[in-house]
Amino acid sequence: MTLVIDRSNHTLPLIRQERISWITPEDAERQDIRPLRIGILNIMPFGKDYEFNLLHPLGLSILQVEPVWIRLESHEYSSGDQQHMSDLYQTYEKATQLSRLDGLIVTGAPVEKIHFHEVRYWSEISKIIQDSRLNCPSTLGICWGAFALAFLLGVDKLTYDNKLFGLFKLQNLDSGHPITGELDDEFWCPQSRYAGIDDSLMEGAQRDGKLNLLAYGERAGYSIFETPDHRFVMHSGHPEYNSRRIVYEAERDKLAGDVLPPENFDLSNPINCWRGHRNTFFTQWLKFCYQQISMPR
Repeated sequence: MTLVIDRSNHTLPLIRQERISWITPEDAERQDIRPLRIGILNIMPFGKDYEFNLLHPLGLSILQVEPVWIRLESHEYSSGDQQHMSDLYQTYEKATQLSRLDGLIVTGAPVEKIHFHEVRYWSEISKIIQDSRLNCPSTLGICWGAFALAFLLGVDKLTYDNKLFGLFKLQNLDSGHPITGELDDEFWCPQSRYAGIDDSLMEGAQRDGKLNLLAYGERAGYSIFETPDHRFVMHSGHPEYNSRRIVYEAERDKLAGDVLPPENFDLSNPINCWRGHRNTFFTQWLKFCYQQISMPR
């Protein structure tokens, strides 16, 4: 039991290479086990190349997971494969028309330097996030996605002069939490962002009952946080990244000439020291989503 994908999916060679368990939709139907429908609102540049970064940790769960790739109607996916987008992606309205989502992931986006109201697709994405909070067991925001969720709660980001890029140590602040409680007391996680939220603002939001703060790093700040009802889970880092992704971003940034090399990461020997955090974080989040739909109401 795990990923439910079609044999024609372009990530299948990588899925096989990494020995991730998968089955076809036809096999899933025969098993008579309803898979978790996890919506993925992917607004990363070159989104097709990014997909496997999420499929990998989702595919390690013991639960059956059906990825539902979602596109925005108000966004021009200029860096994407248009045929691929047409074949695999659907609007949020269509994705939720016949069956609800059991979880939603909102990815990062290259718009951190722009205020939310100036982002062309902000109106659409904010409506999706607000609907998800009402109708979906849990919405997970990653990097800019985390800041977008926080902004809708009244907690605004600030823009950095220099990009926070590399691996940074985080401290687990809640060892009894259903999602982060299984993480190590200290763990490493990639960060790749031009924005963050001031520590004092985060602490004030916790005192006001808007947020629970779950992980903190001296350089990265409060990187994992949630709403008290667990409906929004926010991770300002990129736990889903693999080593190749960091090398790719470093090479891209070097060509642009405006970003220093990643901190605490050797590009000549790109060791992955956050795989355990990635796997545990996503596995526990999926487990949490499953528990929410399985609990008697």
